[in-house]
Amino acid sequence: MIRTLIVDDEAPAREELKYILGKFQGIEIIAEAFHGEQALELNEKLKPDLLFLDIQMPKLNGIDVARRILDSLHRPYIVFVTAYEQYAIEAFEVNAVDYILKPVSEERM
Repeated sequence: MIRTLIVDDEAPAREELKYILGKFQGIEIIAEAFHGEQALELNEKLKPDLLFLDIQMPKLNGIDVARRILDSLHRPYIVFVTAYEQYAIEAFEVNAVDYILKPVSEERM
């Protein structure tokens, strides 16, 4: 199982992602976070394999979360899921494995 953490400040976006990911075997959603600081706490506590990460969030944005994860002991794979295409280059500079634009489709996932 791929242990997965979903991070997005908008509950409908988290629900949509959970719904889509629920259709794939081998994905276990172990937790959800609604801001960047919570994502960092859960990353260290739960040690997910995969992080689906929004960019625009309160307290700490997704790019900053990814930068801090690069400096942490636990470094899951990161997939950015965002409505903003202009951060794609920056996302790959912090080792994102993918960059998905909202709304997320099952085909893209």
